Amino acid sequence: MDSPNEILGQHGPFARQVAGFAPRIEQQAMADAVQAALAQGEHLIVEAGTGTGKTFAYLVPALLSGRKVVVSTGTRNLQDQLFHRDLPVVRKALQVPASVALLKGRSNYLCLHRLQLAEETAYQNPAEMKKLQRIRDWAGRTRRGDIAELPEVDEQDMIWPKVTSTADNCLGQECDWFDRCHLVEARREAQAADVVVVNHHLLFADMALRETGFGELLPSVEAFIIDEAHQLPDVASGFFGTALSANQLLELARDSRDEYINELNEDRELVRLADELEKAVRDMRLLFRQPGQRGNWKALADQPDMQAVTAQLGQKLAQLQAALEPCAPRSKALDKCYQRARELGSRFEELVAVHDSDDIHWYEVHPRSFTLHLTPLDIAANFREQLESTSASWVFTSATLAVADRFDHFQQRLGLEQAATARWDSPFDFARQTLLYLPEQMPAPNAPDYTEAVVAQARRVLKISGGRAFLLFTSHRALQEAAGLLRDQVPWPLFVQGEAPRDVLLEQFRRAGNGVLLGTSSFWEGVDVRGEALSCVIIDKLPFASPGDPVLQARIEALQKQGINAFMTYQLPAAVISLKQGAGRLIRDVNDYGLLMICDPRLHNKPYGRVFLQSLPPMPRTRDLARVRSFFEQREQAEAAPV
Repeated sequence: MDSPNEILGQHGPFARQVAGFAPRIEQQAMADAVQAALAQGEHLIVEAGTGTGKTFAYLVPALLSGRKVVVSTGTRNLQDQLFHRDLPVVRKALQVPASVALLKGRSNYLCLHRLQLAEETAYQNPAEMKKLQRIRDWAGRTRRGDIAELPEVDEQDMIWPKVTSTADNCLGQECDWFDRCHLVEARREAQAADVVVVNHHLLFADMALRETGFGELLPSVEAFIIDEAHQLPDVASGFFGTALSANQLLELARDSRDEYINELNEDRELVRLADELEKAVRDMRLLFRQPGQRGNWKALADQPDMQAVTAQLGQKLAQLQAALEPCAPRSKALDKCYQRARELGSRFEELVAVHDSDDIHWYEVHPRSFTLHLTPLDIAANFREQLESTSASWVFTSATLAVADRFDHFQQRLGLEQAATARWDSPFDFARQTLLYLPEQMPAPNAPDYTEAVVAQARRVLKISGGRAFLLFTSHRALQEAAGLLRDQVPWPLFVQGEAPRDVLLEQFRRAGNGVLLGTSSFWEGVDVRGEALSCVIIDKLPFASPGDPVLQARIEALQKQGINAFMTYQLPAAVISLKQGAGRLIRDVNDYGLLMICDPRLHNKPYGRVFLQSLPPMPRTRDLARVRSFFEQREQAEAAPV
């Protein structure tokens, strides 16, 4: 068998069989490095710039290795892309017999028991019954039961939690539908496959022993390849702590009521208690601030109103538990509700109490819900223990892991100081394809008129580029202010995050051809728009995390107590990686071109600005708007020239 280098070379099967494939030295070198790590059972951290083709660079050695490999990526959309688009291409080119499987979290699979329950209890809601009928029709023809197969019902629709299961409400082998369970079948396929594609949340849910099923697969895995690895520290932090959401309590109340009506329905007492628990949860939600806020729980826990509502909620939870106890022996579904009420009641008591520990005790507010968290201050030891317990090789890769060519920040957060590292720059010709514009005369980022100044500068550039731009903001407040300033004031189609689902906005933006899209964090990464439709990325500020964030505050205080400069060792590296992600939206193809505009004056008037600049691709740099105009004019002339 040829080496990965040769397979991905100019005479290999990819060059012969894959339309548009171009051999890249960086891709070949990365593939050889991944193969060596897998063969020797070592750990490897790889940064591969945009355009390297890192997906093929790790899939080729994974499929050739003969080992059981788990490939984990950041989101379900990336999972689907990897499994349905990339893996078939690689398998066809290699002609190897390796089997593959796709495994998602249980909330992605239709639960036939809960579909039946929902149909029996939603008879008074015509709109809900219409959606349930669509799901029932699909249930009769689907093999996998993956809800992504039914685009007619949006994946964010509130109907899905009613027809999918959670670890809390799943009946397991006691379920009447167990032999036809889509989740069980997906796990069986994963057990038998050579390569299994998962996402980070599923991987850590099982590593942290929050689940069973996929956890049984882990001991047999000989290699883990973690794509979009820059997301890993934050995902891992959530799973190595304790959390409880209002939605979990609302689902307990709803399931207890529905299962009781369906199974026993002897009196209204349990139904009344479930209703009262729902009200208590909603009353607690009303005491929190606006959606998107995160804060220190202790600051709220000491307030009399919050103390009263948490006491009331705890009481209602205990009353529902007591009412479920005599029902539990009579119904497996109600027994499951009783066990959930006990576990969630215990967790609620732990999370509303004020702790004197090193864990970060904080809350997060959602549009209709909230979550209480106890998060470890440092997960390096936890993650290293999990990693060592697998005796497998681990490969971590992303386009954004290094800060000024060093991996210290990523390694320290996950306890990977002993792992080998490698990085390859993007093969794109940034000197020819791009220009970095740093506008002059910008006010300080904390000035009250800063966003207004950003929009004024952006308008000048948009006039030159003809729209075709992303405007990326570091806060929802700035985004909304900018949207107000631009709405009905620009001749290009305007797309604003929050006004439609992300995928819908992106598709509309692509079709428009000259649109202007305004987004915050969810558009800084995982977004791929190729071609002229995106020729300009404008970033309002350097993406430092909010100083009011409770998790950040706790980590800063801990580092300061150790005599460590928190800004240089934690805040700055995290912001650099985020900026690299945002800048990475611009050039997605060898034929792309475009302007990156970063408005923040700290890039050139603060000493740390050079760290950001050193971490960006090697773009020509200007502060002259005339140079921006010349850049686009030259590109237009080149395209108009006869071939």
